[in-house]
Amino acid sequence: MTYDRLVCANCAAPVSEGRCPVCRSSRERLQQSTGGPLAGMSPVALLALLAVLVAAVALLAAHQTV
Repeated sequence: MTYDRLVCANCAAPVSEGRCPVCRSSRERLQQSTGGPLAGMSPVALLALLAVLVAAVALLAAHQTV
């Protein structure tokens, strides 16, 4: 569920608007939990991670064929 459909019990406004401290806290918590472990990484870091994984698979494949 996305937070844009939630209504705050404290101020009765949509949580996505963040009108009160309760809304802002809930919105921040939901954004952190829905992102996943790689959501906070920069594109450069993701590309570096992908390159490392590809190199590891290539080394593993080369080692198994020997």
